[in-house]
Amino acid sequence: MKSAHDPRPSKNLYLQVLAGMAAGVLLGHFFPTAGAAMKPLGDGFIRLIKLLAAPIVFGTVATGITRMHKSESVGKTLLKSLILFYVLSAIALLVGLATVEALRPGVGMNVDPARLDPSVALKTAGGRPAAAGVVAFVLQVIPATYFGALAEGEVLPVLLVAVLSGFALVRIGHAGRPVIDLVESLTAMMFAIVAAVMRLAPIGAFGAMAFTVGAYGARSLGSLGFLMASLYIACAAFIVLVLGPLSWAHGFSLWRLLRYLREELLIVLGTAAVEPVLPRLLMKLEGLGCERGVVGLTVPAGYAFNLDGTCIYLTLATFFIAQATNTHLSIYQVASLIGVMLMTSKGMGGVTGGGFVALVATLTVMPQVPIAGIALLVGIDRFMSEARALTSFIGNAVASLVIARWEGACDRAVMQAVLAGSPSPDVPAAAAVENRLSA
Repeated sequence: MKSAHDPRPSKNLYLQVLAGMAAGVLLGHFFPTAGAAMKPLGDGFIRLIKLLAAPIVFGTVATGITRMHKSESVGKTLLKSLILFYVLSAIALLVGLATVEALRPGVGMNVDPARLDPSVALKTAGGRPAAAGVVAFVLQVIPATYFGALAEGEVLPVLLVAVLSGFALVRIGHAGRPVIDLVESLTAMMFAIVAAVMRLAPIGAFGAMAFTVGAYGARSLGSLGFLMASLYIACAAFIVLVLGPLSWAHGFSLWRLLRYLREELLIVLGTAAVEPVLPRLLMKLEGLGCERGVVGLTVPAGYAFNLDGTCIYLTLATFFIAQATNTHLSIYQVASLIGVMLMTSKGMGGVTGGGFVALVATLTVMPQVPIAGIALLVGIDRFMSEARALTSFIGNAVASLVIARWEGACDRAVMQAVLAGSPSPDVPAAAAVENRLSA
């Protein structure tokens, strides 16, 4: 068995992704037209991963439930997960609010909303309909058909079908064994495909960065650079002051976890999306000694309900628009906006530019802040999506590991050894995951 220090190219994926990003930035800067034309490379990579995400989530969750034996433990795990996710979301919203009120990046812009064209921002949001309340949100989770959830690839419907299937397989007992074996085999096949597709990650990161720099460039920043800086400051504060102590309280180092996930972090940075690394995050957490059944539930659920970066962006962008347009908001209106954001921030994990879509949905429901003001953010939204995606990914990784610790479903000795950089032959769980990642 090869060690964790195996010099094969697959072991240096993070270096390859970093090189791809650097090449993309250079191409986009010096040859903007050629850089913008690289967009299909980034989009194609994300689509390749997206087509694998749904069956992997289904297989991991359904077979994971069959291993948990007691069905009631599944409900308890999901309930604890949702409670933690909403607490973290609320804190993230408040961090964004505190940052925008402290730095006040929109003050002094004196923008007249009547002179802005909201249709530009709505087109950027992809024409996705705004959330119409709790009932509509719940109905969207229920797919039209059993296989329709897998076909559409949305995380929440797939999670629902997987949970129902897992419970059913437990209920029918021995009769479900052939189905479980089939699903496990298909899931293993999907992970093998992921390992192959991830070799294209440097090309995907190159295309995404070349397009961003080539299409937008420094001209898009202008006076809005302060808003971008405010978002990065807020995200850094959330990671250090909230996720850091949460990790420490549960027996692991946030810094070591980030080092362990460095390849995934660079892929998220390069593609500005969390979805491409969902399968790898499942495997990496399993490699830390976490039970597959628990992380198979918490990670997909977190991709829908634990979008900390999006939450920070929502309050920051909303109150930036209010400041820029000289819109005064009462304490009651601020509280109402926070409540609406707790809903509109959910279910956007699989949507490219999901934070911007959630912002449109929020201002559609709560028109106190002029929706035309979102036109101010179109030019720089792509530059802020990296911060949103990175923060959401880190928050989901930490939360999933915390829940596994709550459930007693994480071997602390294995976790500490792997995070400390122990060679994989000494840690069987890590060795098995390493083989799956580099197959």
